[in-house]
Amino acid sequence: MDALNNFLFIGLPYAALAIFIVGTIFRYTKYGYKVSSLSSEFLEGRRLFWGSQPFHWGLLVAFFGHLIAFLFPKSILLWNGHPVRLLILEVTGFIFGLSAFIGLINLFIRRITEPRLKVVTNKMDLIIEIILLLQIFLGLWVAFNYRWGSSWFASVMTPYLWSIFKFNPDIQAVVALPWMVKLHIIGAYLIVLLFPFTRLVHFLVAPLHYIGRPYQLVIWYRDRKSLRNPNSPWVVQYPKNN
Repeated sequence: MDALNNFLFIGLPYAALAIFIVGTIFRYTKYGYKVSSLSSEFLEGRRLFWGSQPFHWGLLVAFFGHLIAFLFPKSILLWNGHPVRLLILEVTGFIFGLSAFIGLINLFIRRITEPRLKVVTNKMDLIIEIILLLQIFLGLWVAFNYRWGSSWFASVMTPYLWSIFKFNPDIQAVVALPWMVKLHIIGAYLIVLLFPFTRLVHFLVAPLHYIGRPYQLVIWYRDRKSLRNPNSPWVVQYPKNN
């Protein structure tokens, strides 16, 4: 059992981090144009909206919730010192986790039932979506059955994760956790490990610079109505601008 715990909570995180860093750099430098989500909106848009929006917003809130508890554990414990604030945090996190789960179910059903999407779907797309579904389900299970996760995450998981980053792993507290919590931790490591080989890499190149970018100015030098008119005769080359 000690060997298994050492592999899962020491060997696996280091292997996942190494593959994540090397694989992501290799993919970005070798196949830079493929570091994308490969949008399928032009193939089907209505169902995509009702799956993508709740999934992405729920996932973002859950991710940053874990990140804040990792970076500022004392602040989280101080916030949770008041029962009402603790309840607000737990309920909010659960609602957004449920939103991510429902949204991903919609996206998964859309991908396996929409004929036009089946053509552009590979095995890794299905594998990572199934793993994400299991991971979010486990997170919801843990949140419901082992309450006040934000507090014990800050008390148990944060010291363990910092010990991993400091290359002085201490797994005693993590080994004592219930197996459902351990499976949720292992699932996170598997997602990090598979990250460079999936469409998830588009999170690293999110167009955040668009937020502060000025509006794009588009100038038409030709008659838009005639260009878009399906009855306009087709020509090999447009005439030069005046």
